[in-house]
Amino acid sequence: MLRPRGGTVAMDRIRRLALYGGTFDPVHLGHLAVAQKVSRLFEIDQLWFVLARVAPHKQRRPVTPPLDRYAMLALVTANEPTFLVSSFELDEAAPTYTVDTLTHFKSRLGESTNIYFIMGADSWSEIMTWHDSDRLLALTNHIVVTRPGYELGWSHVSPEVRERIVDLRGLDMAQTAAIIERETQQKVFFTDVVFEDVSATDIRRTIKEDSGELTNLVPREVAEYIGKYQLYRDLE
Repeated sequence: MLRPRGGTVAMDRIRRLALYGGTFDPVHLGHLAVAQKVSRLFEIDQLWFVLARVAPHKQRRPVTPPLDRYAMLALVTANEPTFLVSSFELDEAAPTYTVDTLTHFKSRLGESTNIYFIMGADSWSEIMTWHDSDRLLALTNHIVVTRPGYELGWSHVSPEVRERIVDLRGLDMAQTAAIIERETQQKVFFTDVVFEDVSATDIRRTIKEDSGELTNLVPREVAEYIGKYQLYRDLE
């Protein structure tokens, strides 16, 4: 695993785009904290929330219709100029895997943009079960964000992937910027810039059981949308 070294920040740099994938069922304050803090730390120029039709590992539970999930994302990103919502995975006729999404964005953007794929520690812990995981990890940069209850380990990945890990935990923004500027190959960055304990599963349970204040968990626009359309009330 690579450890941080000193370096200087270049004044001119290639454009940076982040992809943040998930079912976002619903999008909540933890998702937004990740998007905002990672964008600042990595100086991301544009971040796309990539809405999944149904994540392969979540096929055993009902998922809210894509239109509702897309609408909630559109509401919370409306006033964030650098945050956008992609329907790429929804628009594809065949089932789409993350490796397909990264391939699409990379082929469309070419060498003009550095792409960073954001995932949580829970996703990282099972990354080798993802479709074509070795190619997925080699396609773009990856940002793995800490999450309560999950250790950021690397024993489950190949030696080749371990060599691409850069541990940024405990570093400030200036140190992080210098390291990112220096790296020219695809890397897997570990960061503790966010440590949010917000779960979409817990939010859906809270709504169904009417057991808590929703605005402490999701943005106001999302809480209003959920209430208006009575989402998550009839979950099994």
